[in-house]
Amino acid sequence: MFERIEIFDKRYSELGRRLYEPSVAADPAEYQKLMKEIKSIEELVLTYRDYKKAVQTERDSLDILNDNSDAELKELAQLELDEAKAQQEELSEKLKLLLLPKDPNDERNVIVEIRGGAGGEESALFSAVLFRMYTMYAEKRGYRVEVVNENPTELGGYKEISFMIEGEGAYSRFKYESGVHRVQRVPETESQGRVHTSTTTVAVLPEAEDVELEIDPNDLKIDTFRSSGAGGQHINKTSSAIRITHIPTGTVVECQDERSQYKNKDKALKVLKSRLLKEKQDKQASEIAADRRSQVGTGDRSERIRTYNYPQGRLTDHRIGLTLYKLEEILNGNLDEVIDALITADRAEKLKESMQSQ
Repeated sequence: MFERIEIFDKRYSELGRRLYEPSVAADPAEYQKLMKEIKSIEELVLTYRDYKKAVQTERDSLDILNDNSDAELKELAQLELDEAKAQQEELSEKLKLLLLPKDPNDERNVIVEIRGGAGGEESALFSAVLFRMYTMYAEKRGYRVEVVNENPTELGGYKEISFMIEGEGAYSRFKYESGVHRVQRVPETESQGRVHTSTTTVAVLPEAEDVELEIDPNDLKIDTFRSSGAGGQHINKTSSAIRITHIPTGTVVECQDERSQYKNKDKALKVLKSRLLKEKQDKQASEIAADRRSQVGTGDRSERIRTYNYPQGRLTDHRIGLTLYKLEEILNGNLDEVIDALITADRAEKLKESMQSQ
């Protein structure tokens, strides 16, 4: 393990020197490229350097214990020795996690698609609750949210809504939200106070970059139509909404959020490319690891991942057996405790698989 990390350590030092070269300073693109690589290995290298300091502290403490007769000094050395050993154990485990292969999509922006499932209007209303939760969470992390398309209901819910979340590491936080979300609560329309169960489906797509996916314009059928929903006279009279059909796969994307037909087309193409990229990546992943399945799901839209129980104020994530009685707090965008637990479980499972394959 440490031989591999030494290579990263040397590379990190080399990159640091290159940043000060005049040719790099004069080339913003090259500078950004180097900074991105530095950032990708920085935590690993700095953790390794802390580990090496702890190893050196252990050696120095042992030397004092072996070569000194001063009782007080030996007592201090023993304390430092115990602390250094504990640090090494902790840092060694951290290094193992940092060496795990990273998801190449983690730093990307995401496109989130929420669709009502079983439960009719109640499902649509819960779609609006999830949209609010994700929007508030994104804002807490400094991300930017932009609606791509929405199909609202008269009671304030959504049959479906899709939106982009832009920010560094957005996919790494939101990718665990893909799947079926189940809600148990008393609907406003329920006169007898009975708890109903309904479901909403969430899909999280990493935003595709243009260089990754070439789409033949001849494979696209593009239609324009009038936007529906709120917006006044302008939105009702102008055919600015866009529907794009990818003929080879039958994938259909709509965008009617912008008044500009050009902007709607641009957004719709981003969503289309992201859907096709996700399908391509999912296919490759299933072919490479058909017989292995991570404990923490991150992409199966048919997998029931979570239950929101209003009467008990309870959220349960079924993938990791996590139960929190903080439903209101979580629905107000405080999702970090849930997502951090999912990340920890995912890393633990990957580390276990890594150790078994060695």
